[in-house]
Amino acid sequence: MTNIFEVTHRDAAARIGKLSLDGGLSTPAIIQPWKKDGLIVDSGSLWGKTAIPENTQDKIVILPHKPAPLHTREEIVKGLADSLRSDETLLKTSENAAHTGFVVHPVYQQLPESELYVLGAAKQLENNPRTFVDSIISLRENTKAGSLLYIPALAKPENLAMLVYMGADLVDDILPIIKGYQDIYLTTSGEYHLDRMHEFPCSCDVCSAAVPEELLKLPKSGRSELLSRHNSLALSSELRAVREQVRAGSLREYVERQCRARPWLTAVLRLVDSQYSFIEKRTPLFRAAALYANTSESMNRVEIKRFAERVLERYTPPDLDTLVLLPCSAKKPYSVSLSHHKFINALGKYRKSVHEVIITSPMGIVPRELELMYPAAHYDTPVTGYWDAEERAWVGGCLRSYLLKNKYTNIIAHVEGAYREICESVEKELGIAFVYTADDGVAARSSLNNLKDVLSSLEHNKKRSGDETKLDLMRATADYQFGKGAGKLLVPDDGIVRAPYPKHQLFSGKTQLATLIPQYGTLALTADGGMRLREWKDYRVKIADFIPHSTILAPGVIDADPQICPNDEVLVEGDKIFGIGRAVMSGWEMKESTRGVAVELRHVRKSEKF
Repeated sequence: MTNIFEVTHRDAAARIGKLSLDGGLSTPAIIQPWKKDGLIVDSGSLWGKTAIPENTQDKIVILPHKPAPLHTREEIVKGLADSLRSDETLLKTSENAAHTGFVVHPVYQQLPESELYVLGAAKQLENNPRTFVDSIISLRENTKAGSLLYIPALAKPENLAMLVYMGADLVDDILPIIKGYQDIYLTTSGEYHLDRMHEFPCSCDVCSAAVPEELLKLPKSGRSELLSRHNSLALSSELRAVREQVRAGSLREYVERQCRARPWLTAVLRLVDSQYSFIEKRTPLFRAAALYANTSESMNRVEIKRFAERVLERYTPPDLDTLVLLPCSAKKPYSVSLSHHKFINALGKYRKSVHEVIITSPMGIVPRELELMYPAAHYDTPVTGYWDAEERAWVGGCLRSYLLKNKYTNIIAHVEGAYREICESVEKELGIAFVYTADDGVAARSSLNNLKDVLSSLEHNKKRSGDETKLDLMRATADYQFGKGAGKLLVPDDGIVRAPYPKHQLFSGKTQLATLIPQYGTLALTADGGMRLREWKDYRVKIADFIPHSTILAPGVIDADPQICPNDEVLVEGDKIFGIGRAVMSGWEMKESTRGVAVELRHVRKSEKF
């Protein structure tokens, strides 16, 4: 493959990129490959007439192909693909074109290396959500990161966001044009028959010049041309909106709104969420935008599942006897809210002897040490006082799994309403006793006094100082970021945490090791902090024999931990240097890409090999 495509922005599987041919093309883009003067040219079907393009050095040529319907038997599809290998027309086109694209049937698994893949029979995937999801994931997982995906004859304003969310780089306006000739008016919320409309919701030049009644009086050819123009403009407008969502890192929220336009789009979102690894390895550790959990699908988001998984698998609670379960608050982080100020004051001197865990939907449970970590301090969700069965099952499951793994002598639940019902369900299921302290609202004086009284009546054999609490926070954060055990390596027992919360700085003597970034709850390592993790095998990027400065480009990466996601803190290892930086790409993408920034370096020092 050649070096013609670079991704500049990522939002899970969605991406914005630059195709550097013939003046360039920004993706995702709407193309018209049937036009021979375009950047991407279709050679045509071998079932009919093919036209071998000329002067294609600065174009991508879609090779001659033998398309087949979606439900064609697999052995027939394989036979068609095998026959292409010896077809003289295809071979001649391939020899003459510098850059080529390949049409792939959804059931075809043996993908040749190509710069562009065209998903065949794509229109038939509409209203077929499972095959749609399986086809795209299979194609994306079995092709290089730098290859382009073109989904033809399927894009409409209502589904474009979903196509891009799934990883489409290129679409066309074939379907909007066809719909125009069928007297169908397209919008982002669906399609409408012209004879049933009274006014146009759009202000494009077509819609502002006439009303539906006037268009209906026009000759069929003129009316169809105008409707097709509107439909194409609507698709272009939606593309611009989608690209802005990708740049902002908020495409998921937009997709959750748009998928309501059609049941099959809602089904697609639910099915792709069930393919956790596909989205997870493309989703950044944190993002600047808030996470809005407005729908039932929000609980299945990668960011939420990842947080719950890491709390269970990577987090180690402090060695204390007593667990205090608290409700969440609207204000984040929880500890700055008025309600949690009251809880903390009620805990008083006993706070040194208890471990605080917050119960919340959709996050599940949030240990106090991780309340700054994205997305625990960055989500917002509608608060009605009503929890549906899915919310209860999810939050209850998180609490149950945590208590099965982590044992406490005493469990105090300072909760009410649905929170208490969830605790009672877990209590009954696990056969352990909770003590409930909220009688008349969790922030009521009587409830807070109950909490104090219960704490004073318990025997507290273990406690920790304020300095130990800060060190535990830094260890928990390191474990969350780098894996269980990293905190012990990074944070020494005699470590010192300076600067007030949440701007903690970790020192060993006079040497700074890390800084807690309050915006995202993550640790930014210094070079000395990174050296304390020199034996750590995860989140490492190995580079070739060169000395980088501010960035490392993907071609310079020899190997990278596949669990690295964008925005992860990474350790950079080379023959001559050791560095600390922030990943721009996922680890698997660093190894596959031929263009783009892989790591933004923050600290570099010449050193011996690890």
